[in-house]
Amino acid sequence: MTFSELAKYLERLEATPSRLEITRILAELFKKAEVEEIDKIVYLVLGTLAPNYKGIVFNMADKLIINALASAYKTGNDKVVEIYKKEGDLGIVAEKFAIRDTGQDKRKLPKSTTSEVYDKLMQIAQDEGEGSVERKVDKMAELLNKVDSLSARYLTRIPVGKLRLGFSDKTIIDALSWMETGGKSKSKHIGEAYNILPDVGLLAKNIKRMGIDKACRNVTPVVGIPLLPMLAQRLKSPTEMIEKMGEVFVEPKFDGLRVLIHYKKLQTSKSTNIQATNKLKNLKTEKLKNKNAKSLSNQVTKPLVRAFTRNSNDVTDMFPELMEIGNYINADEVILDSEAVGMDPEMKKLLDFQTTMKRRRVHQISLTAKAIPLRFQIFDILYRDGESLINLSYEDRRDILEKTFSENKLFVVDEKVRTKDPEVINEQYRKKIKEGLEGVMVKKVDAEYLAGRTGWRWVKMKQGEEAVGKLSDTVDCVVMGYTVGKGKRAGFGVGQFLVGVIGKSDSKSKWGNKILTLTKIGTGLTDEQFRELKTRLTKLEVKEKPREYEAHKNYTPDYWVEPKLVVELAGDDLTKSPTHSSGYALRFPRLVNFRDDKGIGEVTTVGEIKNLFQLQK
Repeated sequence: MTFSELAKYLERLEATPSRLEITRILAELFKKAEVEEIDKIVYLVLGTLAPNYKGIVFNMADKLIINALASAYKTGNDKVVEIYKKEGDLGIVAEKFAIRDTGQDKRKLPKSTTSEVYDKLMQIAQDEGEGSVERKVDKMAELLNKVDSLSARYLTRIPVGKLRLGFSDKTIIDALSWMETGGKSKSKHIGEAYNILPDVGLLAKNIKRMGIDKACRNVTPVVGIPLLPMLAQRLKSPTEMIEKMGEVFVEPKFDGLRVLIHYKKLQTSKSTNIQATNKLKNLKTEKLKNKNAKSLSNQVTKPLVRAFTRNSNDVTDMFPELMEIGNYINADEVILDSEAVGMDPEMKKLLDFQTTMKRRRVHQISLTAKAIPLRFQIFDILYRDGESLINLSYEDRRDILEKTFSENKLFVVDEKVRTKDPEVINEQYRKKIKEGLEGVMVKKVDAEYLAGRTGWRWVKMKQGEEAVGKLSDTVDCVVMGYTVGKGKRAGFGVGQFLVGVIGKSDSKSKWGNKILTLTKIGTGLTDEQFRELKTRLTKLEVKEKPREYEAHKNYTPDYWVEPKLVVELAGDDLTKSPTHSSGYALRFPRLVNFRDDKGIGEVTTVGEIKNLFQLQK
């Protein structure tokens, strides 16, 4: 498929407000695509080049794209900036220059294939080191010179992360079902496979090659590829928990960062060791020895260790301690579910989530690792030595987990209490609150691990009124826009910000068709939080309201932003609202945390808000 053909599909998708029509257009596109290119097409329509866990980003700011446009269309940067200020969209700017460029759309342009454009974009994204900025600009300009005006619009938007088509992996999953069946009847089947291997491009390629049933049958976890973590529900009382789940384990709930740990002890055969040794012996100079010996040694002995957040971001660099896991584990391969919990420097007191998250400042990791030591609270094992464990009961998985680790202070297997008695749950809850923890997790003894899904298998019981608000739990919302501050807040640039929840109540799916308003927040933030919020939101500003948003005119902010920033909020209570598009309003909201570990797919749903509303009664 040529990139010009793909651009025409992108134009149709951009012009279509109907979710159903978007699904149909994507299904048509996927049906036309060849096996060798469908994964690349899937990534491109999502405005990316690879799934989150691969960590491939462009790092091309607007300024670099402006330079590329000026170079490609032989004009001054000031002229590009002038039109950009007027249009607010570099894609439209590129399209205008391409049309204006003498006869560009009339002369014969080389028909670049989608795969060729994708490969060139991948080269740009992965170019690093001295001179990489100039090379990125040159390669982008070269690409722009090879495509027509419509293609230039979308080609320009991709590196700056503003393709603006307004759909997610879930829509791709529906379209893959539609491609084969003419409807969404296989979406659930595809979604279950995706939850275990969340690479929608790879999934599309396998479905195109062998059909849905074969591609999605017996999908198991793979070390190095993050599966989506199982999620917890809320219930009003321990009595209801026992009624719904029967016998349970009660475990501590920590205020940490959810981390899935992947470990593989890379062992080489005797022959491989001999080959590596011979290579070392045959290196011709001492300089080469010094340069390459370490590399060869690492190839033979260095284990694979990866850490992923709940939204599949690779945060391995945040945790240098993970390299010690091999000292305490008696397995060659594992996938573990855990909570990374910050400690004070003397390792005696637990720290809160926001303090733990300071470790994300990668350039200061050696300093923050010393200032904020941590431990990993391990509570589940999903894979061990070639065998998937997700279909085993939780009891069996815990038995395997406890036999997998030797006792140590860095990787600690959570304690558990087994019971059928609601009062035992209450006792454990009160005990953990006194110890400074968030509360307890209550887990069904015979539950399988349902990747990416909630259900009455895990239930959280958190401290409510005494900790952060009167509501029985916090809610995760996406920031939709903000208004400029007045008085003191004029200096911050933010007076209030509007937040929303996912407009879908189906608990089996964390994606929704719309983002619906829940509340506006203008109090309870520190000066530092207001400044941080302004910095984050400025980078996400868009000229028009994103197509996913539904908001009453009363809640129109000064600036709309892309749906990328997730915040955790506490509040006094929920009330029904005739003006908020979610149908509910969170009263007296307070910011608890910026949740950088969560993606848009993990924002609280309207169904969960309804649940919380009912729990108040």
